[in-house]
Amino acid sequence: NLSMSRQYTLQRTPSVFTGAIDYAAELNEQQLAAVTAPPGPMLIIAGAGSGKTRTLTYRVAYLLENGVDARNILLLTFTNKAARQMLDRVANLLPVDAAGIWGGTFHSIGNRMLRRHGSALGYSSGFTIMDREDQKDLIATVVASSGIDPKEMRFPKADVLADIFSFVVNTERPMEELLAEKFPYFLPLLEQIKDVQVRYERKKRATNSLDFDDLLEKTLRMLVE
Repeated sequence: NLSMSRQYTLQRTPSVFTGAIDYAAELNEQQLAAVTAPPGPMLIIAGAGSGKTRTLTYRVAYLLENGVDARNILLLTFTNKAARQMLDRVANLLPVDAAGIWGGTFHSIGNRMLRRHGSALGYSSGFTIMDREDQKDLIATVVASSGIDPKEMRFPKADVLADIFSFVVNTERPMEELLAEKFPYFLPLLEQIKDVQVRYERKKRATNSLDFDDLLEKTLRMLVE
């Protein structure tokens, strides 16, 4: 959609190249190629034990040495521990302040962004994050208040509903498609399940609460919209 296109200008920060690291001596040929690659998207596929963490660490150091502002670097990992370890290693490699780098899991970075800008979606910065038990309790409350008798119609239990909602959010597929594939025996209850999901979303907003999937989905929506 051309009307939606935007123009961005990349501003280069002045180089602070310290020459503190001899990259060629520290890395093998493939690692060096990844670390010193020019700006732009890259896909690097590497197996276990091939030095992925080392390569990422040196990549961050290389960007910092080449004048990229720490605040313009986002390091996403699958555990917060991995992000902390990488950032600690970068700090040990360079005499440059790396404190401004955003590092963490997809969920923790989503949480951080929503705390700052979630008001754009109608959430206040003090929202609570529900764990799985909180989520089940809230769904059970919603089911009860919607007049469904789970015993009467063999309605899915709260933890199954939580799974269904999570699959829908994470796969971005229609609920009927997902039920047909994973829970075909609940297909006759499609409309009721959809209704519970709508009520659940409403209840979360009313109580200023987010579940784990919201930290991804709401962040994405905020960025897209």
